[in-house]
Amino acid sequence: MMVFLIHVRDPQFYALPAKTRAKNGNIRVMGFPPIGIMSLSSVLKRAGHECVMFDQANPETPNEVIIEEIRKKQPVLVGLSFLSTTSYPYAKILAREIRATNGKVKLAFGGVFASLNATLVKQQCPEVDFVCRGDGEQLMLELLEHLDDPSCVESVTWAKDGQVVSNPNRKTERNLDQWPFPDRESLKLDFIESMPLDVPCVLSLERFTTMQTSRGCPWSCVFCDIPVFNEGKWRSRTPQHVVEEFKHLQELGYGAVYFVDDHFLLQPKRIETICKGLNDEGVTIQWGCEGRVDSVAQHLFPAMAKAHCRTLMFGIESGSQKMLDRLNKEQTLAEVETAVTNAKKAGIEIVHGFFVVGSPDETVEDMKATFDFAARLPLDTFGFNRLCVYRGTPMWHEYVKRDLVNDGADWYKYFKCSAIDPTCLPGEVIHEQRSAGLRRLFVYKLLHYPVQTFRLLRRFLRYMPVRDVVYLIIKPFLGKKKGATKAEVLSRAVEHGAMKEAAAQMTQVSDETLEHILRESKAERLRIQQEAEGSRELASVR
Repeated sequence: MMVFLIHVRDPQFYALPAKTRAKNGNIRVMGFPPIGIMSLSSVLKRAGHECVMFDQANPETPNEVIIEEIRKKQPVLVGLSFLSTTSYPYAKILAREIRATNGKVKLAFGGVFASLNATLVKQQCPEVDFVCRGDGEQLMLELLEHLDDPSCVESVTWAKDGQVVSNPNRKTERNLDQWPFPDRESLKLDFIESMPLDVPCVLSLERFTTMQTSRGCPWSCVFCDIPVFNEGKWRSRTPQHVVEEFKHLQELGYGAVYFVDDHFLLQPKRIETICKGLNDEGVTIQWGCEGRVDSVAQHLFPAMAKAHCRTLMFGIESGSQKMLDRLNKEQTLAEVETAVTNAKKAGIEIVHGFFVVGSPDETVEDMKATFDFAARLPLDTFGFNRLCVYRGTPMWHEYVKRDLVNDGADWYKYFKCSAIDPTCLPGEVIHEQRSAGLRRLFVYKLLHYPVQTFRLLRRFLRYMPVRDVVYLIIKPFLGKKKGATKAEVLSRAVEHGAMKEAAAQMTQVSDETLEHILRESKAERLRIQQEAEGSRELASVR
């Protein structure tokens, strides 16, 4: 059977094409590859099905092209995969466009947001035949066998006789080694490794991809829906299977990999075996991962560095213990400091800290403490995002009880906490304190960590224009300006916070308004493209 799989991205987050194509002729874009549909594609192909993938990061495959391909090839099923609340509006619009031109093809939604809101999604978007919940590998195989009557397919939400039906959940699959490696070569895109900072900070021009070595996280931070999605369980692939995938990627010419695991640093023996396997097999791919600061595997940081772990990211969140407790992080400031210090001493080149501001009960003093704490830590890079709330998280349930959100009316919306919670600081104050905090942080880093800062900037300068690196340094010291700079526009490629806020606002408009906005946006992009082509033709004549 022929299946189409589409990775839906917010238009504001389109990864921008590099100026030149890769050696293999592929367009190069900055961003993470769609490992979800790549994994499903390999499973489907092994079972004898045909599969065609589309990623909306590709400027050469807009919705119109995808719909035309559906018309030509007539797949039996089109799966739309998206991760977040902010992508849902665009998935709805694309599903409706497909259905308007093809009344027979079966449509399916998948991903974290769809899984956690399956019944509501099916009610709001009846054009979609199936909402697939949880792991998709076995589910997709069974669904293809029962497209006309999916009543026996576990973890599928569908409609029967006009009524929404949610089939029982399937048992969580623990044997992740049974699935083939993701189908990375069929999607004609090459991805470039970038950091989510205020400009697209390129880490390397090596061929880049992602890998998932485990699924889930057993902790329950108030802002995170991963424990709900994975039923509070953590599942992992065996070290041998992970090392085999690394060998496979090295043969294909990949030079950089990032783990999309929610918590890689959970089992020391497993980490040790993976690192030993990579060294024994001569794997030289540089890789990165995320983990908690209270990990008991910190003694393995040197082994990770020896096995070419270049980037380690920690969810630090705050420099105030009061706020860490409010967010249910179950970690201490001392643990944060120890983990970051140990990572740098072990030789990890880039240690990143994720922080949030605008949390409930946070004061100006708490925010100042966070930026001062971040400055003292030997972090290489850092990000400070506004805390947001969305359905499925413990914080959402708290806000429902406090009558700050309506579970029936607001389930598909994405709110900044400061916009709806009176215990948060006002947005203007958060912005002022964030700007001031970043200025103090940058000055402190330049004065107290000059060698570390120089090494990081030297890496950026290998692949970035000098003006963008300079802008990255001086941006906190600039006053307010009208309009976006070129660097700010480019930063959409790595999901700059301002673009994320704009996408969040899209979840709160009606579908009719959204369709109007998308039409105008499409017309504007076409106009800019035509002007650019006209300028190039004029330049060639001259």
